[in-house]
Amino acid sequence: MPEERSLEGKTLLLVDGSSYLYRAYHAMPDLRGPDGGPTGALYGMINMLRRMRKEVTAEYSACVFDAKGKTFRDDWYADYKANRPSMPDDLSRQIEPIHVAVRALGWPLLMIEGVEADDVIGTLSTAAEQRGMKVIVSTGDKDLAQLVSDHVTLINTMTNETLDREGVIAKFGVPPERIIDYLSLIGDTVDNVPGVDKCGPKTAIKWLTQFDSLDGIVAHADEIKGAVGDNLRRALDFLPMAKKLVTVERNCDLTGHVVSIGESLPSRPEAREELRDVFMRHGFKTWLREVESASAEPVEGAPAADVPPALTVNHERHYDTVQTWEQFDAWLEKINVAELTSFDTETTSLDPMTAQIVGLSLSVEAGRAAYVPLAHRGPDAPVQLPRDEVLAKLKPWLESTTHKKVGQHLKYDEQVLANYGIEMRGIEHDTLLQSYVVESHRTHDMDSLALRHLGVKTIKYEDVAGKGASQIGFDEVALDKASEYAAEDADITLQLHQVLYPQVAAEKTLEYVYRDIEIPTSRVLRKMERTGVLIDAEKLRRQSSEIATRLIQLEGEAYELAGGEFNLGSPKQIGQIFFEKLELPVIKKTPSGAPSTDEEVLQKLAEDYPLPKILLEHRGLSKLKSTYTDKLPRMVNATTGRVHTNYAQAVAVTGRLASNDPNLQNIPVRTGEGRRIREAFIAPPGHKLVSADYSQIELRIMAHISGDESLLRAFSQGEDIHRATAAEIFSVTPLEVSSDQRRVAKVINFGLIYGMSSFGLASNLGITRDAAKLYIDRYFARYPGVARYMDETRVSAKAKGYVETVFGRRLWLPEINGGNGPRRQAAERAAINAPMQGTAADLIKLSMIAVQDWIEESKIGTRMIMQVHDELILEVPDGELSEVRKRLPELMCGVADLKVPLVAEVGAGLNWEEAH
Repeated sequence: MPEERSLEGKTLLLVDGSSYLYRAYHAMPDLRGPDGGPTGALYGMINMLRRMRKEVTAEYSACVFDAKGKTFRDDWYADYKANRPSMPDDLSRQIEPIHVAVRALGWPLLMIEGVEADDVIGTLSTAAEQRGMKVIVSTGDKDLAQLVSDHVTLINTMTNETLDREGVIAKFGVPPERIIDYLSLIGDTVDNVPGVDKCGPKTAIKWLTQFDSLDGIVAHADEIKGAVGDNLRRALDFLPMAKKLVTVERNCDLTGHVVSIGESLPSRPEAREELRDVFMRHGFKTWLREVESASAEPVEGAPAADVPPALTVNHERHYDTVQTWEQFDAWLEKINVAELTSFDTETTSLDPMTAQIVGLSLSVEAGRAAYVPLAHRGPDAPVQLPRDEVLAKLKPWLESTTHKKVGQHLKYDEQVLANYGIEMRGIEHDTLLQSYVVESHRTHDMDSLALRHLGVKTIKYEDVAGKGASQIGFDEVALDKASEYAAEDADITLQLHQVLYPQVAAEKTLEYVYRDIEIPTSRVLRKMERTGVLIDAEKLRRQSSEIATRLIQLEGEAYELAGGEFNLGSPKQIGQIFFEKLELPVIKKTPSGAPSTDEEVLQKLAEDYPLPKILLEHRGLSKLKSTYTDKLPRMVNATTGRVHTNYAQAVAVTGRLASNDPNLQNIPVRTGEGRRIREAFIAPPGHKLVSADYSQIELRIMAHISGDESLLRAFSQGEDIHRATAAEIFSVTPLEVSSDQRRVAKVINFGLIYGMSSFGLASNLGITRDAAKLYIDRYFARYPGVARYMDETRVSAKAKGYVETVFGRRLWLPEINGGNGPRRQAAERAAINAPMQGTAADLIKLSMIAVQDWIEESKIGTRMIMQVHDELILEVPDGELSEVRKRLPELMCGVADLKVPLVAEVGAGLNWEEAH
């Protein structure tokens, strides 16, 4: 390298671009630019580099990438990186735009042919260190930990991690000068560098601690006992090569590439015109507006509708532990004047109906929060304010509609506060729901959101309470740990809101889904969960006993058919009996090549053979018994005498609710036993259960979305849609349609909206594939609007990466342009169905809101107690039954104005089955 002018005391910032490429690609949603091209990795890289420039002051900098082609390590070892899959096409398409953006952002870009990015970074950092410079390397690559010294520090923006010498020791268990030896022993699966077989980090640390170095370990290899010692001795010949491969070169010749720290790598300002072109070309509207504003200063990227959330600057933390009334009153004053307060509870249980409050946390400003301990216990229990008195003082604020609150999954905190007679109001925002509306296909827990959107690695519950059998309750956690953990929850939630909500608000449709559907639905669900469902526990116990008797009978019949006893739950034993002993036909195989005995196979074999049919019945009854008849009576709340399910609002990509603990949405309705379970869901004396169910809702939505004239006409005239479809397909009048023809039409109607192929239709109807294809061709010929909708939706989904419901909910399809063939095809099928299923989910939520509002405004005793997909179940006093039966369909059919009429069918009875 050429001589440099005096650089002592200056800072060199080196970004490992190759390390962040893949991380950005996998961390971001499948974003698409105006031309339909992928932009997620590009967005992530721009965001990270702008954030880095804002947070780290450095006179010199570079962003280093791997060049295409082989390097000197490939000459040393032919299998180097041999197991790496090729770069995904959607990422490779973004490489050149990323390089353009890096240069426009003012970063010198280095990509040296034949030299890996790690070695360029190693050479530059060593040269800078020799000149008395401070070096900061931004990377997620563990190999570069070997560069750390008094002058060289690693930072990882993805995990908010900084590694100096002590940080390396804390993370890896060895100092920087032993990282090479450590990596040689454990190997590197990413680069296909084998280490010592079965030697993991713990073993490597143990050996290096005992023998000081790799050379010391090799010298004492004969002393290491057991299988791992044998593995070490077998690896001795390769270890020198392993060490060579994992060693970052620090003296590469870069002179021919005009790389000079002083001359080539000074940090430069952003080139606004070039950036403007990048942002315009790739559809980054918020950044485009910013760069076009002459007075705007570069920021790390405010979120907008066209981009995912930006990583924000990490705020300096100031957390209070409130243990005196003076501290409490000061915080009470803060939240009383704050525009928005982040609120969270720490409790004794995940079951909100039984959970007791251990403490509360509050935050009104990013980086500042407080924890109020209220019920910590044990010999070292801290000084705490009395829980009842604190809650009494907080109650006016908690129940105030004018004091706005934000939280993460506040439905839980509402339930817990209700245990103390507090009706929480003023819920303005919920970050769980914000994330769900913006990116329904991702995870929405706070830890994941913090890492993804803030670049913050939060304290996990296990970090303070332990894991497994040794886990303690939060009320036993030491106060200093509890306070930091709880205060962080409130602080991070507020910061997440500041990042997520602008994205929601930037699009009117997303704002509508969030404000008018999800937030009020959460309130309705809380009330439903609190009310619970009355069950006849004794009836379920009797049914459980009857099922047990039937299971014994089925086992006997199965043993007789199999010619001996076997484990009815063992796929291996079933496979041996089916395919070796009874020589039944093999329908399909498992990934390992063994004949499959899954549900689909049993269904197919059951058409012709008795044993698979018996096994199917046995499986179904066993599941009913364990999941419902045995379990439900044990789940009756001792205080309320009812079963209280939890409705998960942010699980299904389509917007549907999920029920758990217990799951009340999967009780089968097509079997006698399943219907008998519904009979055990009963009305209390003087009441009836009322069921209101949307009729053929997804087919009606298909008619609305596709605009197909024949479908619209059939629904508008109140025709039997399956009979009308059969008449179209078979070219007969509706009166001439046979029951078999109607059955075929029904399968086609429902099958096509779920993306059923001719093969699936043939299998379902038991006809040839040619006949099935003929039916489908006739269907699309008669309903061209449906065919057009499907074609246009596939194209739009591939261009955008998502589809939308009628109300604007975005249903992301990450694999519509990637993944393997079957997964991509599944995404294409989902693109067709998701708008219908999602719109149906929106409609039932809007119905729940309308019905609950009517109940409260009318001040009647009727209560909503369950929601099962397109059905609402209410508990109605006998005196209100007539009015409820009249108003329910009016409310449910009035929540939206579609091109076809909505129809809601209502029934009533003493139990759920009778009402359905």
